[in-house]
Amino acid sequence: MTLNLLGLGHFHPANEITNSFLESLDIGTDDDWILERVGIRSRRTVLPLDYIRTTRNAESRASAEAAQWTNAELGAEAARMALDRAGIAAADVGLVVGGGCAPDTTSPAEACNLARLLEIAAPSLDVNSACTSFMAGLHLLGMMREDALPDYVLLVSMESMTRTVDYSDRSAAVLWGDAGLAAVISTRHPGRALLTGTSLESNPEGADKVIIPRQGYFAQEGRTVQTFAIKKTALCYKRVKDEFEDPARPLHFIGHQANLRMLENVCRRCEIAPDRHHANVEWYGNTGAASSGTVLSQNWDKWREGDDIAVVGVGSGLTWGSYIARFGLGNSR
Repeated sequence: MTLNLLGLGHFHPANEITNSFLESLDIGTDDDWILERVGIRSRRTVLPLDYIRTTRNAESRASAEAAQWTNAELGAEAARMALDRAGIAAADVGLVVGGGCAPDTTSPAEACNLARLLEIAAPSLDVNSACTSFMAGLHLLGMMREDALPDYVLLVSMESMTRTVDYSDRSAAVLWGDAGLAAVISTRHPGRALLTGTSLESNPEGADKVIIPRQGYFAQEGRTVQTFAIKKTALCYKRVKDEFEDPARPLHFIGHQANLRMLENVCRRCEIAPDRHHANVEWYGNTGAASSGTVLSQNWDKWREGDDIAVVGVGSGLTWGSYIARFGLGNSR
């Protein structure tokens, strides 16, 4: 089943973790080191910079009290933008699907926390698949019966990833940023774009390669995960290209915003021209399940009828997935 995309929204908190700020923490890193390895210049965080500077987030449980935004608040800000772009009210939403890497609460579902903020009285549930959570939500919706879905679905990814970072660990500190992403989706009402070709796959043999414990810090096998991300991103892009490329419609690429060097490697392998590659990781870092969708949302007013965007995600699990957003085809059923 295909899904109409009526509106997208994104939100990044104001507090900025620059490379110079990380250098001031004296954790063995500087601007040149960071740019050479991951190509990231800045990230946004829900945490006060003074908190990071004085504590290095040494007690991860304390980050919840220190944070200036909850996960649900990040999602709500993004959702308000998506609803406004879609031209509907929160009360029109008939289903809320949340998901992300590190929810504030395992019970209730993060989607329920979000629905409370937006005063949405509708079924609310989480579909968690780490950095591919947004794609997992799309894939699940795409497999449902059309008559089983309400008129409007709100799909949200809310990520306070900096709260999971040990800021004495330079390998993690340079990567992560915080963000919210939201989409208004319908099978019955037309939108600006058609979302189709969803895919989601996992290999449980890699389940221990990227981990965020229930109470603890993000950790990964960096080289293994980087190799996996490049390989699977290229594979997903080529699949979408083979199935959907139309010579009359420009095909753009948005990958999981893990790091800029990984994305550049994929572009070289897949011969993706610079003007067809869109990213925000350089200025916002890796924002988990919100990452690729925030790029799509930030360019909302730039997309034109006839634009096709192949969106690819990878994440812990190990899991990978993709979809294509086809602008100007949102009236299709």
